[in-house]
Amino acid sequence: MKVRSSLRSLARMPGAQVVRRRGRIYVINKKNPRFTGRQKG
Repeated sequence: MKVRSSLRSLARMPGAQVVRRRGRIYVINKKNPRFTGRQKG
């Protein structure tokens, strides 16, 4: 999982979903788990 200040590049990948959990923003990618990430905060 990558931790970034901006998830825009990860959110553009095919199969990516942007989810908010516990005040943090996550990108979940089941097609390619390498591009899964969490935003700082």
